[in-house]
Amino acid sequence: MSLNDLLHYLRLGGVTLALLLGASVVALGVAIERLIALWGVSERSRNLGEIVQKHLLRGDVAAARTAAERSDAVAADIFLAGFDRWERSRSTGGNGIESAVERERAQVGLKLRRNLWLLATIGSTTPFVGLFGTVAGIMRSFKDLGVDVEAGGTGGSAAVMTGISEALVATAVGILVAVQAMVFYNYFQARLSRVLVELRLLGDEFVEILKERAAGGPLPEATPSRESATPPAPRPDPQPAS
Repeated sequence: MSLNDLLHYLRLGGVTLALLLGASVVALGVAIERLIALWGVSERSRNLGEIVQKHLLRGDVAAARTAAERSDAVAADIFLAGFDRWERSRSTGGNGIESAVERERAQVGLKLRRNLWLLATIGSTTPFVGLFGTVAGIMRSFKDLGVDVEAGGTGGSAAVMTGISEALVATAVGILVAVQAMVFYNYFQARLSRVLVELRLLGDEFVEILKERAAGGPLPEATPSRESATPPAPRPDPQPAS
């Protein structure tokens, strides 16, 4: 298809084709923005989770909180919510830490899903917009045919077929835009499902360790080692003086 043909179809499509092309640009923009926002989310969250867990297992809650405050990972908000709740509930054994972490995890999930509704909306509506443009184009073709016949023209099927073929471009473009949007939407949905599962696992492990700390129970690395737990050898009896 040459540039002249493309410009010809754009002129025929009018407002409908302009809306479809605009929707395609919006879908592409949302996909690029979400791709940048989700780049490295899992890796940064896992790295932060390992650092926080290491500090907590050593009993250094202050260092763990500082690491979360300095991190730009999405899991940092989850950890900080748990730390805030832990500080208020240490006397009760850490009650409410799970709910605080879960609420913050839900908020993080909403942030990660931001603007994805645009992809779903574009994918579900653009075929109908294209169909509307096609119907409008066919109606215009028959109207022009009727005017031509009233003016004494021969009319004929050639003009009608040409108008219908040109009108079908709107349906084709609408379907292409819908496919583009739904491919992006399904990709991000699958990726976000994996990210949210990882965040849930990190949050559950974090809550378990923090509740042990709040209850004053022994942490895994605080358990006495085998050497330190071995009782000292008995001292030999003093030899009687000769």
